Amino acid sequence: MTFIAKAREAAARGLDVISFGVGQPDAPTFPHIVEAGIRALEEGFTGYTETQGIPELRKAIADYLNERYGAGVSADEVIVTTGAKTALFVAMAAVLRPGDEVLIPEPSYPSYASTARILGARPVFVPLRWTGRGFELDVSAVEERLTERTKMIVLNNPHNPTGTVFNAQAVEELVELASRRGIAVLADEIYDNFVYEGRFRSVLESARWRDVVLYVNGHSKTFSMTGWRLGWLVADRRLIPLLRFIAENVYSCAPSISQRAGVAALRGPWEPVREMVEEFRQRRDIMVEELSKIPGVETYKPQGAFYVFPRLARLVEQLGMTVEELVEHMIYSRGVVMIPGSVFPDKAGALHVRLSYALRPERIREGMRRFREEVENLLEEKAKR
Repeated sequence: MTFIAKAREAAARGLDVISFGVGQPDAPTFPHIVEAGIRALEEGFTGYTETQGIPELRKAIADYLNERYGAGVSADEVIVTTGAKTALFVAMAAVLRPGDEVLIPEPSYPSYASTARILGARPVFVPLRWTGRGFELDVSAVEERLTERTKMIVLNNPHNPTGTVFNAQAVEELVELASRRGIAVLADEIYDNFVYEGRFRSVLESARWRDVVLYVNGHSKTFSMTGWRLGWLVADRRLIPLLRFIAENVYSCAPSISQRAGVAALRGPWEPVREMVEEFRQRRDIMVEELSKIPGVETYKPQGAFYVFPRLARLVEQLGMTVEELVEHMIYSRGVVMIPGSVFPDKAGALHVRLSYALRPERIREGMRRFREEVENLLEEKAKR
């Protein structure tokens, strides 16, 4: 949010701002979904609903997960939430108590650690392994950090901010480890449709998912419905009464209109989603190509989500700047907004920046051109000193 405010300040100064910070698709919500929301309004479907979510939406969610992942989810194992963030909070509140520990592979989406701290728990960060060609989940490193206080492990896959899609074997090993030790797995798969190569393996494909998994997903990314505030939480039915009790006292229910629209989204047609994902694959390739032209930038081709997380260690060393200083300089000199890796706790991403490619291709190319030219100018000035 700090860097968004800086971007607005730069725009107020007259700069044409190109923001690679946005974490949402740039497409409007698909027309058939909007029409379902309008129908709900016209029919007067504007009151409270069941806290757990309207039955037809819960069934649509279960059907989607079962058709795609063979998960065997029933509608009574689904709770509809006001976005995936609320699902994260409800899941953590059900499991964590003050003094408990949550293991979080990092760099990580900031809400995991923040929510743990709100609940009095302690985040314990486990660095992802940087290979030079991207990041990998190191299950042995996770196991080394387990203590008697560990009550939850976070698994965000596909991963924000790195765009990594974790190896299927590593995912299975993590679930088996958690099951052996009696530790909950908070599985956030909000980007599960943004996978560009190979087949995505969901944690719900594990035969033992009901033993340990609290599964989070939602409509925001897949259907470009960020403002509709519609997420969902899936867990073994024995946990549902507790999760529902927490939900009831936090938000009462998800918006009725959004829920009707959410049914239409999941029932299809799915062609707009496939077209959007293909467009994002092409944008990813453009961004990686352009980043590879910039001196001192180590980049890689992420498999999922819609972020690239290049490493700038060599570049900032050559410039004698920090990543944060370079990011701020790019905002006010060229109107290019990037998010420094230090925003994504804890330390493993400190020499990286996150760039979203949820922009039109011509804006990606223009932003990367500005970035490259400014880097070349800075390096030339540095050489003259």
